[in-house]
Amino acid sequence: QVQLVESGGGLVQAGGSLRLSCVASGSIFSINVMGWYRQAPGKQRELVATIISGGSPNYADSVKGRFTISRDNAKNTVYLQMNSLKPEDTAVYYCYYNAVYVVGARPFWGQGTQVTVSS
Repeated sequence: QVQLVESGGGLVQAGGSLRLSCVASGSIFSINVMGWYRQAPGKQRELVATIISGGSPNYADSVKGRFTISRDNAKNTVYLQMNSLKPEDTAVYYCYYNAVYVVGARPFWGQGTQVTVSS
């Protein structure tokens, strides 16, 4: 089992910034992918950004150039720096973890943190 605890959500005006953090604990494999998905009301959950341990980040087109994902492997922590926020970024943001190259691995999700961007 893996537990994910997110922090850093909140209310911000358009053009502002927020930084999300997610700490993973439990049965963590050294080669893994962590990242962020989001779900707005009435919409499906969508990928925001992911990063594999020792690898390059992957971003949704809608956040490229505005969001930056990073990780601290020693702390099993992933961050999402969100700049130039737009009202359409309003959503619940979920932290994601999955082991890589492990047979039978399944994804784990955090409880979600609300990000609200006012216009």
